[in-house]
Amino acid sequence: MEVKVNFISQEKLNGFSVEEKLEFILKEVEKGQILVLERGLTPEEQTKLIEMTMREVNEKFTGIEMESYMAEKQNFWQKLFGKSRARMTIVGPADKLKTIYKDKDIIEAVIVGRK
Repeated sequence: MEVKVNFISQEKLNGFSVEEKLEFILKEVEKGQILVLERGLTPEEQTKLIEMTMREVNEKFTGIEMESYMAEKQNFWQKLFGKSRARMTIVGPADKLKTIYKDKDIIEAVIVGRK
């Protein structure tokens, strides 16, 4: 069994608008890719991605699994404007990526190969 994980740089995602970024992520996950985002998604982006995913679910695409480490400390501007961003986000197809355990320092996941 071969497992493919794509590590996506912050610079690549910064080149996209929010809509483009979420469409890129969703298209990759629909192709069966597992993504590790160097700079995670905001809670608002995560919510929007879930909404977009729900419109795409069908017999071939079962949805997404997503876990993030949220930033522990917010700077003044983040507190003022209520903007927080995950330090890292892992996104993959729900039928391939299973979260086993998560705390503030560890995300333990299993990648399920084809049977």
